[in-house]
Amino acid sequence: MSFRFASHDPHSYRRTSRLVGLAMAGQLIVFALVFTQLLGAVFTPSLWLNALGVLLGLVATSLVLAVLRDRPWLAPVRYGWRLKQRLATVSGYLPALRRGMADGDERALAVLAFYHQGMAQLGELDGRTLDDDAERLAERQALRLARNARGLPERVDGLDEADLAAFRRG
Repeated sequence: MSFRFASHDPHSYRRTSRLVGLAMAGQLIVFALVFTQLLGAVFTPSLWLNALGVLLGLVATSLVLAVLRDRPWLAPVRYGWRLKQRLATVSGYLPALRRGMADGDERALAVLAFYHQGMAQLGELDGRTLDDDAERLAERQALRLARNARGLPERVDGLDEADLAAFRRG
């Protein structure tokens, strides 16, 4: 498995996410102002130097985040980023996965189970309810029945990239 589900407290996830977002935004503003002022002191101030200052601020903020991303206190946020990334990847394969589910492909059933579990967990972590429409609910029910008919458990532990690689995007 290249991605495994993990349990995180939604309240601490939201708090840490909010704090990291605010800190990075504040840091970007400070870096952009400092770089813009430094460039303005050395060269004649212009719109292009201001834009370069903002770009340098963005690079500096990205470097700080890259250095800090492996810290233990960022683990819930890092997990959320990885979950969102995997869900976005899987969403590009949904038409092929749905065709695979209709054909009874167990790999499609596993990836779709991951997708629905991941969307539910992401909604829980973000503190929002899923705005499930009738089509999504019907797909979840069909998926549950197809997995039960094959003797597969309703839930999966994560996403196996090899299962996803068996399908074509779109």
